[in-house]
Amino acid sequence: MKLPIKPGAIYGLLKEFREVDDRPILVAGVLADELARELTAGGDPTAVRRGGEPADVEALVYVVGDTLAEQDERVLRSAHRARVPTLVLAAGREPLEDIPFVLATDIVRVEPGHGFPLDRVGEALAGKLGEKATSLARRLPVLRGPIVEKLVESFSRKNGIIGAAVFVPGADFPVLTVNQLRMVLRICAAHGLTVDRERAPEILATVGAGLGLRAVARSLLAFVPFAGWAVKGGVAYTGTRALGEASVRYCEARGVTPPRAAASPSSS
Repeated sequence: MKLPIKPGAIYGLLKEFREVDDRPILVAGVLADELARELTAGGDPTAVRRGGEPADVEALVYVVGDTLAEQDERVLRSAHRARVPTLVLAAGREPLEDIPFVLATDIVRVEPGHGFPLDRVGEALAGKLGEKATSLARRLPVLRGPIVEKLVESFSRKNGIIGAAVFVPGADFPVLTVNQLRMVLRICAAHGLTVDRERAPEILATVGAGLGLRAVARSLLAFVPFAGWAVKGGVAYTGTRALGEASVRYCEARGVTPPRAAASPSSS
């Protein structure tokens, strides 16, 4: 069977995933020590930096209380100027009306007495970092679930749009397959699975799944000729999502232990 994408494209993806940028996230503000401990539970302490300036980090997670101090505004301003993706956790008894230098969508409410909503933190970081959040998922298991779910949803939505928008028969297939390969490799990386020759079965399975999806789409188009865009988009979305969920189950079954380091997060 002729592969729908060139081997060079697969090699390029593998090379990309071997060049991982493991920059930490910066946690600061009130209750930052508690948040850092929860984030690094069972994971890599060096993935979280406690205190310091928002420079050379993947993102800033800043915790505010009942009031916003001058120091809070200074750090948020510095991150904004440095274009560091910023997430604010509002842990006060009452929500603050206005937090400068961050969008309302980048503020996560922490309900008093309920602990930090780590699922929402992971989802928000994945939304801001995109595929770059893969490293955090690998190093911080408490964030892995929401980050991987966001990755699967993102790739599925992209393929659904491509499947619906491209009208030339077969023209969308290489793009869909590359996206599926990227998704599978991202899921493997998020679970700490080494991306090397051992991942060949996953790659071949992805290509095979893509061929199967194209056959399904062609069969359905014969019955719904006037709504082909909807059929193609739906098949591309649901097929990519099913592949992503199957990849997650495979990786979870492998049970790779996340990396650990002897050092503890720096503090100030």
